[in-house]
Amino acid sequence: MTEQPALQILKGHTVHQRSIPFVHRFKYGLALIDLDIDRLDEADAQTRSFSVDRPSLFAFNRKDHGTRRDESLRPWAEDQFQSAGIELEGGAIRLVTFPRHAFYKFAPISLWLGHGPDGDLRGILYEVNNTFGESHTYVAATPDSSRHQHGTDKVFHVSPFFDVSGTYEFTLKRNDEQLSLVVATKTESGQSHVATISAKTAPATSAAFIGIALTKPFSTLGVTMAIHWQALKLWLKGAKYHPKPKQSSVRTTIATSGSAARKTAPIPETTV
Repeated sequence: MTEQPALQILKGHTVHQRSIPFVHRFKYGLALIDLDIDRLDEADAQTRSFSVDRPSLFAFNRKDHGTRRDESLRPWAEDQFQSAGIELEGGAIRLVTFPRHAFYKFAPISLWLGHGPDGDLRGILYEVNNTFGESHTYVAATPDSSRHQHGTDKVFHVSPFFDVSGTYEFTLKRNDEQLSLVVATKTESGQSHVATISAKTAPATSAAFIGIALTKPFSTLGVTMAIHWQALKLWLKGAKYHPKPKQSSVRTTIATSGSAARKTAPIPETTV
């Protein structure tokens, strides 16, 4: 298997559609970074428009993920994988996330792709964040398949216009050329919401990052602005407001393989 660059770009778009009790849909262009968490020095040196743990046009800070401390990301990620019985045996872990831009970062979801020594994908961490500074991780094993589907109970408050109930179904496709992610929220009344990401892989060059800054502003600072703008539209349409509940001390949940979400076992948080 050919080793991927330490840093790559994914350019595409995201679509969100609410179906219950009314239809509300929006679409924005976005750009993500895909980097090897064990090769951050290489990623830092790859282009002048991107840096690791220091200011630049675009950047990646380790403190934005995992334990939220200035330390290696691998121990935290391996602990999450091992909680679901996933052993990587030293294989690469690639993180797909929104880059930090203009000293700001918010990533509604980040994907940690854990591989075995031969490059086979063994597990996924779906790291979900809300705009209140809270985070929860759904971890899932990946059977030998190019299309990975996982189900889990929804246990984390994401939007004030949805309560914390129902189930998630994650469907992920990732190869060298592209990424496709579908996150469907289902309740007793049916599918209430679906969010998708569709993006193609591109080389991480200075020209590419400058192009992103000019053409896809909603990939970075604008993502939070877009969330609040769409929240205002939902409120004006009459969507019910749900106050944010206190976050549980349980910060990791095991998702199951397959399309139907089942009761899942939460894992007590071991690091703060």
